[in-house]
Amino acid sequence: MNGQNRKDVLPGIPVDIVLKADQKTGKLTRGIVKDILTKSSTHPHGIKVRLTDGQIGRVQEIHSE
Repeated sequence: MNGQNRKDVLPGIPVDIVLKADQKTGKLTRGIVKDILTKSSTHPHGIKVRLTDGQIGRVQEIHSE
């Protein structure tokens, strides 16, 4: 699943995000969602989240594990 719909992104789920510094390279960072920062229901570049380790980025993929 991609991370463009806010309803699909829930606290506690594992996701891959792209950090602001990695947007040009597309390098992904895996982590667990702590907070959802995007207020709108969808975003074309991915819903912005804060991971449990404090990193902030846009969700690129949602994992079901």
